[in-house]
Amino acid sequence: MTLGVLAGLGMAFAMFAGFWTDWLWYRSVRYSSVFTTTLWTKIGLFFVFGLLMAGVVGLNIWLAHRLRPPLSAMSLEQQSLDRYRMGIAPYKKWLLFGITALVGLIAGASAASQWRTWLMWVNGVPFGKRDPQFNLDVSFYAFDLPWYRFLLGFGFAATILSLIAAALTHYLYGGLRVTSPGARATAAATGHLSVLLGVFVTLKAVAYWLDRYGLAVKSSDFKAAGNWTGLRYVDAHAYLPAKTILFCIAVICALLFFATLWRRTWQLPVIGFGLMVFSAILIGGLYPAIVQKFQVQPNEQAKEAPYVAKNIKATREAYGIDNAKVSEYAGKSQTTDKTKLRDEVEKTVSIRILDPNVVSPTFQQLQQIRNFYGFPANLDVDRYTTKDGKSQDTVIGLRELNLDGIPKKNWINNHFRYTHGYGVVAAKGAEANDNGQPSFIESDLPSRGELGKYEQRIYYGEKTTTYSIVGGPQEEVDYSDDSGEKTTRYQGNSGVSLSNPVNRAAYAVAFGEPQILYSGAIGEGSRILYNRTPKERVEAVAPWLTIDGDAYPAVVDGRIQWIVDAYTTTNGYPYSSRTTLGDTTADSLTFNNDQRAVVAQQNQVNYIRNSVKATVDAYSGEVRLYEWDTEDPVLKTWMKAFPGTVEPRENISPALMEHLRYPQDLFKVQRELLTRYHVQDAQTFLSGSEVWQVPDDPTTKSGNAVPPYYLTMKMPDQESQAFSLTTTFTPTGRDNLSAFMAVDAEAGTPGYGQIRILKLPASTTVGGPKQVQSQFNSNSQQNIAEFVRLIRGGDSEIEYGNLLTVPLDGGLLYVEPVYVRGGQLKYPLMRKVLVTYDGVTAFENTLDEALDKVFGTSGSAPPPSGDTGTGDTGSGETSPPPPTSGNPTVQQALKDAQKAFDAGQEALKKGDWQAYGQAQKDLQDALKRAAEAQAQAEKSGGGDKNADGGGANPPEPEQSSGADPGAADS
Repeated sequence: MTLGVLAGLGMAFAMFAGFWTDWLWYRSVRYSSVFTTTLWTKIGLFFVFGLLMAGVVGLNIWLAHRLRPPLSAMSLEQQSLDRYRMGIAPYKKWLLFGITALVGLIAGASAASQWRTWLMWVNGVPFGKRDPQFNLDVSFYAFDLPWYRFLLGFGFAATILSLIAAALTHYLYGGLRVTSPGARATAAATGHLSVLLGVFVTLKAVAYWLDRYGLAVKSSDFKAAGNWTGLRYVDAHAYLPAKTILFCIAVICALLFFATLWRRTWQLPVIGFGLMVFSAILIGGLYPAIVQKFQVQPNEQAKEAPYVAKNIKATREAYGIDNAKVSEYAGKSQTTDKTKLRDEVEKTVSIRILDPNVVSPTFQQLQQIRNFYGFPANLDVDRYTTKDGKSQDTVIGLRELNLDGIPKKNWINNHFRYTHGYGVVAAKGAEANDNGQPSFIESDLPSRGELGKYEQRIYYGEKTTTYSIVGGPQEEVDYSDDSGEKTTRYQGNSGVSLSNPVNRAAYAVAFGEPQILYSGAIGEGSRILYNRTPKERVEAVAPWLTIDGDAYPAVVDGRIQWIVDAYTTTNGYPYSSRTTLGDTTADSLTFNNDQRAVVAQQNQVNYIRNSVKATVDAYSGEVRLYEWDTEDPVLKTWMKAFPGTVEPRENISPALMEHLRYPQDLFKVQRELLTRYHVQDAQTFLSGSEVWQVPDDPTTKSGNAVPPYYLTMKMPDQESQAFSLTTTFTPTGRDNLSAFMAVDAEAGTPGYGQIRILKLPASTTVGGPKQVQSQFNSNSQQNIAEFVRLIRGGDSEIEYGNLLTVPLDGGLLYVEPVYVRGGQLKYPLMRKVLVTYDGVTAFENTLDEALDKVFGTSGSAPPPSGDTGTGDTGSGETSPPPPTSGNPTVQQALKDAQKAFDAGQEALKKGDWQAYGQAQKDLQDALKRAAEAQAQAEKSGGGDKNADGGGANPPEPEQSSGADPGAADS
């Protein structure tokens, strides 16, 4: 007994610990109202529906027992049942209580899980839009219909359980008989069960009536529209009238069942029920199939066109793509003299050649500083203002805590000493330094650079997944420099205080760590920090939001803030096609990377809005939710349910507004829908001739969709560059380009959220990403394949960066950075840039060199199809011309150049980039000496151009870049 009591107390305290720690956490983040509202709603639903279910089932068991016949029939069946009746007689009340309590608990738990449905129904706000079939506000389908369906399901469950319980009770006490002589049921049992069956059929009638409205949000596969939602021809002309007829039949059948209270016969109700079942098969199943087969299929486009038009309109509204501008785009350059376009490139786009999804290991190698720091696998792109006041695309990452790298792992080190990361590391997106490394604007430890002063300690981040105990007797490792290790104590008010022994005991149980209860490292001022990832915190304080997969950091007003985009969704928007968020938002970056996956409260949706912008302070963990879409009725509904949790949009500071952007997951959902719904003509939509697809990422082998890219650029109808999110489309089953899509991504600007699609003519074949990548890889005239062979032969690997697409003068400019990893290096460095435009390809060391070559502004017009002429080695390095001058100084310089060139080739094969860079510098110096000596000789008359039958002078070398293995092409 003692052990049993102790076990019970232990279980009770474990349940209390879970509840208590949750309450303490919500109170610590100042969102206790979310916890209490959710808790009381669950408790209310649990007790109301639990008691209701228990009461209904218990009442029917009691009533069946009360209506039992006074004397049982003399038969073997009843004699066998007598033993059971006598056995349970002393425990009848306890048995009744146990049964009702069990069904009540199950029903209550089921009802408590519907707290979102209840809150949306009771707080629902009108959409202001009506469905085209029933002329009801969309809120009926989004907020009301789900609750009515729950009530209907609860009613069916209560009726069926009551019917089963009553039938068993009647059978046990002789009201129903199977083998006994005489009537099979007493009049009382007949009346009781008939009423329950009448209630069941009544509920079925209600179900038929609700099914009429459910047709507007019913999912069905439709080859032209994917996961179709809404009425089609067969629904409007067969299912809808069938549901109405079945409703009337069910009402009549229910009345027949109720009439057995007076008629005491099953004959008419059974006939009525059989008629209802037969009608359901005939009217509800066979008739619609006949209509589909003989009316719709012979002329499907004409029949379905009006309903497809409704679906197109509703889907475009529900996903916010109704304002998308689709314009025709030539796909070919309109300018014959390409040299004029070189300056136009600078005006059109700020090309980001630093790929945030490739250079994380480079950040790690160059800026990790200590092993217990780390960077996320995918860095982020943001905008920061330079010293001259211009905005530039910036690749940014935080130096977060990496517990795997601490010198000695134990409980104190893991949770008390190593508690936080330190500092921002950021680099220019549009350039790399001479060695192919990122050009940092914020670096070192502590971080310093162009971002000014800010709180650098990072207690909350994407890689911070364990708890820390701070602020107590134990000092924390802050950072290390040349003078040694620095320590600190947390000064914030985040987390939960552990000064209370009850709190310590609760957390010891909740985290399964008894040392929390008695450790001397915990004392006055100790606070426990947990739930530390930005997405995790936002999801906890707003459990009704869907969280974007990519939280990104920004330095705002002297603090590091994580910015998290959040969405409101519903799957009850009539006529709008559904999409699966998990599938639609998947791409090559989310492949095997759960950290980038969307956190969806509802995976199947047909309405989405980026309604909330949230921030999480990296030091204090403070969570703030800002209303972003002020017109969204779903957000207004949740704001009514949880008043005070979402701040008005006006509270967003100008400094924060500079870093808000259009979210990637919303863009991915919209681009997936726009593969079909860019078409607004129903006939064209049904034909399927204009269906596109999102191409696979050609730079990876995952086979997943290409991710969208942030890029500062100008679309053809824009007057200036804008921070944008871009993607491409290809025709279904083909690899050529069919369209380019961009959305203005810079928050706070008038054009924010404007989607623009450039549609290429079907008669023009323009290479898509996969084709362009294939052309890059197989370009023999540029010797790209030879470069790759040499790199891999030297025990190095090629990594292709993001393949960027930019509309320019009617054509499309493709730019792709090429990184090399291996040899003596353990991290990727940018060595080359691939550029192609209008059939001309360049493979150079820098972006400027590649653009100059493509547009013919580097001294001569580019040869067709990327032909580099005879002086290009294909690897991008400078090669010396043959010695043609009789000047000894020139000849010696050219010999030195040839020697340096040979040394560079040898270093390239070995993957020795340091030696390669030195050889390139020597080569440039030698060529420069040769050119200067020849020019001086000609000027003084001592070096005739035709000496020794000489040819041309060595060309003036372009600027080379230090140890960059991709030195300038000569």
